[in-house]
Amino acid sequence: MTIARPRGTNDILPGESEQWQVLEEAIHRICQAYGYREIRTPIFEHTELFERGIGETTDIVSKEMYTFSDRGQRSLTLRPEGTAPVVRSFLEHKLYGQALPTKLYYVGPMFRYERPQAGRYRQFYQFGVEAFGSGDPALDVEIIAMPIQVYKELGLETFEVCINTIGCPDCRPAYREALRSHLADSKSQLCRSCQTKYDRSPMRILDCKEATCQELTKDAPLILDYLCSGCRDHFAEVKRYLELLEVDFVHDPRLVRGFDYYTKTVFEIKVESLGAQDAVGGGGRYDRLVEEMGGPPTAGVGYGVGMERVLLALQQQAGDALKPSGMDGFLAQFGGATKEQAVVLAHRLRALGLKVDLDYLDRSLKAQMKAANRSGARWVMIIGQEELENNQARIRWMYDGTEEAVDFDTAAQYLAAKGKEPITQ
Repeated sequence: MTIARPRGTNDILPGESEQWQVLEEAIHRICQAYGYREIRTPIFEHTELFERGIGETTDIVSKEMYTFSDRGQRSLTLRPEGTAPVVRSFLEHKLYGQALPTKLYYVGPMFRYERPQAGRYRQFYQFGVEAFGSGDPALDVEIIAMPIQVYKELGLETFEVCINTIGCPDCRPAYREALRSHLADSKSQLCRSCQTKYDRSPMRILDCKEATCQELTKDAPLILDYLCSGCRDHFAEVKRYLELLEVDFVHDPRLVRGFDYYTKTVFEIKVESLGAQDAVGGGGRYDRLVEEMGGPPTAGVGYGVGMERVLLALQQQAGDALKPSGMDGFLAQFGGATKEQAVVLAHRLRALGLKVDLDYLDRSLKAQMKAANRSGARWVMIIGQEELENNQARIRWMYDGTEEAVDFDTAAQYLAAKGKEPITQ
């Protein structure tokens, strides 16, 4: 009996992993261009961190966390999201004592016990950023603009940016009461999950995907009518900066996000073609989270992006945009001394940064040429007995079939230089 991978997990195979590398390279490059520095936190944390940070009434904490007791009977949880661990690290290492704002980004696996479907796994990968120490609306817009730049540079063009404000602890209580009042007579018709949310977090009922709940809330009061002047002005500035950057957006008054820690700005970026799991990124402001987790009052804003969904959307829209480049070259040889020379030259070429391979199966020249073609090699270096006697390798350029002879002593440097030149046909 063979052992299969656990349900809701996925093997990233050769041919796929190269696409991940292209995405990850863009993430690192763009985050650093915005002044964000990478942080790596543990894959598991004390369970209390997520109960306090995300909120005990959220679906993630109440239904979806992978929690276990270690041998010391400590309750630990595989991280279901990235913000709470970053806040914990920000506090534990007193990063708030350094120059602000502190701008961090992360890339890594997260874990949630959910029903697997396209774009949703129980182990999934996420990248995100967190910025601490500034309540400037312009920083909110920077947070929205960053993933958009990643998407566009990789070839994703068709998506929708949805924004909203959910107020702050000063103005939100009145809105929650208005929602409860609106739904009081129909509470029993809500789905079981929303009946639970009615008392503790009625705003999240607006985010329910059940048709009955959506119908019951379609005429619900809007939070814009309950905002304090500070939240109203902040949201107006966010929209103004988005317009300055020429970022198209939709104001969705039902957008609330699923975590308790959000305040003021929230946003999601959606790709309609993905179906039910259409969000390829989202986040918002959380100005009270650091303080609630035991730190000094510190404004915060951030986002998270599901990398599997981004890759799925890119495959739908951009086709081969993430297709990795092939090998630079392939060394064909005939065994004996010719193989020895090929091994030495391959080592030299790799040391110069070229991607090269050679035959280890003692195949015919015809079979080796087929292998070179499959690898996408730009050139094949043919080393036979005649080449050894002349101290010259025969270089065949695969794009047009032309050949040239190059001395063994200078072949590596020659091909390294040629490898940087564009192919002209």
